[in-house]
Amino acid sequence: MDTLETRELRYFIAVADELHFGRAAERLGIAQPPLSRAIQQLERRLGVTLLDRDRRGVSLTGAGEVLLQEGRAALDATTAAVRRTRRAGGADGPGDHRDRLVLAVKAGAFHELLDKLLDAYAAEPGAAEIEVLPSGTCEQEEMLRDGRADVALMHTPFNSLAGFESVELMTERQVAILPARHPLAAREMLSLAEISDVPDLPLARWARHGTYPPGPGPEVHDQTQLAQLIALGRTMTVFPESARTWLWDEHAAVPLSDAPLVSTHIAWPAHSRSRALAGLVRTASRL
Repeated sequence: MDTLETRELRYFIAVADELHFGRAAERLGIAQPPLSRAIQQLERRLGVTLLDRDRRGVSLTGAGEVLLQEGRAALDATTAAVRRTRRAGGADGPGDHRDRLVLAVKAGAFHELLDKLLDAYAAEPGAAEIEVLPSGTCEQEEMLRDGRADVALMHTPFNSLAGFESVELMTERQVAILPARHPLAAREMLSLAEISDVPDLPLARWARHGTYPPGPGPEVHDQTQLAQLIALGRTMTVFPESARTWLWDEHAAVPLSDAPLVSTHIAWPAHSRSRALAGLVRTASRL
């Protein structure tokens, strides 16, 4: 049999993530015996061993690694289909069929570009309603893949455009954002090496997938917290130059001489056939 049920994929992914049947069962809200039986039945149907089980615990086989990767993508696609179908049917109920697009953007970035894009698109005949959804660092990819967003403004090299269609809109340099009263704020230019090891001003650490990179800097959850910590002289960060638009008087932005250039792209799922999305992309390309 060449078909899989979404329930089977959810069960397997939970076990593969936890590598423990008891924790996976608790996460799923079911008892452990039926979960174990479901995984065994899945292995028999597929004719492969997905999990190695011994007294030391549970580990993924090569086949299990493949199913974990492919299964995640399949569940994301199913979830995305449900979300986008509901949006296409109207946000306010079955009788409301207004076009609506969800645009994911990195919080605090490219205000000027976003304002121009939204104003220009709103002036187009038949323009759809645009819901702007600010997101954390690098979350736009996940939001496009799981259907929370229809389109996104993404940065390379920080965001991956793999699997998406995209159009490059602008390229800019990066700047260090630091307290205005700090001695480094008076510099005309800084290097990455110079800001990587400042004892009294460690780089902020952003969460990604629930974890933080190692280092002495504070753990930052959102832009407001970051702005306040910089103003208090507790941290600094690196952003594209367009972030100057949200700086406070207590902040300074100093260009970085050796940081890679950042390109902003408008990106969308490769399979999308939305006319509203096509119109937004055309407007963005003209800008």
